[in-house]
Amino acid sequence: MSNRDVGSIIHHRQQRRAVISATVGNALEWFDIIVFGFFAITISKLFFPTGDELTSLLMTAATFGVSFVARPLGAIVLGVYADRAGRKAALSLTMFLMTLGTVAIGLMPTYATIGFWAPVLVVLARLIQGFSAGGEFGSSTTFLLEHTQPHQRGFFASWQVASQGLTALLAALFGLGVALLPAEDQLAWGWRIPFLFGALIGPVGLYIRNNVEESPEYVEQEGHEHTAPAPQASLLRRLIDLLPATGLIVLCTIGSYMLLLYMPTYAIRQLHLPPQLSFYSVMAAGIVQLCLAPYFGHLSDRIGATRVMMPAALFILVAIYPAFAYIVQAPGVGRMILVQLVMGVALTAYFAPVPALMGRLFATRSRATGLSISYSLAVTVFGGFAPFIATWLIGVTGDSLSPAWYISFGAALSIIALVSCRAHGAPSHPRSVLQGA
Repeated sequence: MSNRDVGSIIHHRQQRRAVISATVGNALEWFDIIVFGFFAITISKLFFPTGDELTSLLMTAATFGVSFVARPLGAIVLGVYADRAGRKAALSLTMFLMTLGTVAIGLMPTYATIGFWAPVLVVLARLIQGFSAGGEFGSSTTFLLEHTQPHQRGFFASWQVASQGLTALLAALFGLGVALLPAEDQLAWGWRIPFLFGALIGPVGLYIRNNVEESPEYVEQEGHEHTAPAPQASLLRRLIDLLPATGLIVLCTIGSYMLLLYMPTYAIRQLHLPPQLSFYSVMAAGIVQLCLAPYFGHLSDRIGATRVMMPAALFILVAIYPAFAYIVQAPGVGRMILVQLVMGVALTAYFAPVPALMGRLFATRSRATGLSISYSLAVTVFGGFAPFIATWLIGVTGDSLSPAWYISFGAALSIIALVSCRAHGAPSHPRSVLQGA
């Protein structure tokens, strides 16, 4: 075997390790998020017993959303840490913090046991998760992109999206299993099982991340860091440059949180479907995302990100309201699954090229910071409170179709951002729009 063949084998092995290392943290983050959303009604009864079902659910939705308040701070702190101390160090820290928050929720005593402290400690655990999640996407995506060649980055970065589909599938399976338990067992201990399972992922992920090579691009530029201006300060002085990247992720975050996370609650409260049946639609969407994200990522490498993303975003913009109307007209699991499949394909087609496209918008020395801040801004402002906004919209308007308008709003913003990126040449050329950052 020639030296070239050996080098190729080592390179491919490093790429596989990079994919696993980057996606395991993203998977844990999304598993926790989806599970919390799935069990929102149960958590509202156990930790926020106000005496009014809607008020308790709104308080739980707000607790879910409050973790996103900590995301921008986590994005700045952990993003800067990743750009200065290295991608590996940041990945290990985020994994530790995510695991800590997950364990805390899984073992948390309820309101009936410790009273006022129960909701306070749940909020604290969610803030820890939010802080760590703020730096997770930027650090892991940067690490993954910098382990691959520019012409392959759409495919490899799309595994971030595929991992979310896998965790949606796993979370739905756990949700279905817990829903089959007697009601008293669900409230007593069943809801804790998914969180404790998520906690088991943490040590495995931490081991993987501690035993992977540092990003080659980061190592290459590290020696020049002392001669360059502080990249984060320059980036923060040009916040306007974060807008295209932030806009790109708006549809992803609203679509994911609404279609994957909110739909079980919507099915139970608005459509009056059995809780265990509502998880089937999420499983279907998770399978679509897991299987199709790498395909659309590869396609974006071949024909350009814009040609994959724009038709998908336009379809969601015009089709989401009729899709909700179709479900509400004759509620049933079959219709829910069909809508989840169709919208899942469109959302995956849009989402899969996004990580690589966002990575092209930032120079190496500020990439983790830029990705972390832009992603966290979109998630905090638009996605994190999506279940709360959907619940509030229905309560205020009395219209069970009103959540569709919020998804359409997100699609419109992302289309504008995509047009802006195309004007900069980002979809076709792997160069930094923020070259002066």
